[in-house]
Amino acid sequence: MVMPSHRVRILVATQPVDFRKGHDGLAALAQSVLQEDPFTGTVFVFRAKRADRLKILFWDGTGLVMAYKRLEETTFTWPAIREGVMTLNRVQFEALFAGLDWRKVRALEAHKPAAAE
Repeated sequence: MVMPSHRVRILVATQPVDFRKGHDGLAALAQSVLQEDPFTGTVFVFRAKRADRLKILFWDGTGLVMAYKRLEETTFTWPAIREGVMTLNRVQFEALFAGLDWRKVRALEAHKPAAAE
């Protein structure tokens, strides 16, 4: 999947949204409901009422990019439905997008070496 760099904010809207919304509708939700600027490169993940669908929205510097995914035989593992957003790291997002339980995944911590070998 085409995604921004590894150092990107990934926000998950925990409330289901109307999946008839397109680029502009989701950007408006990011601004009005989530209180976030959709034109900063932040990746926004939206869920449908049916837990087997998600939409991703982000600004790539030239336009809004939207991706849609529907799982065929299972559902995504979503956070509890509540007001607001939650943050995922890149590894957790990739697990969510793959249909895995993102709560059981964590990124390895790599430390900067003191010197090159």
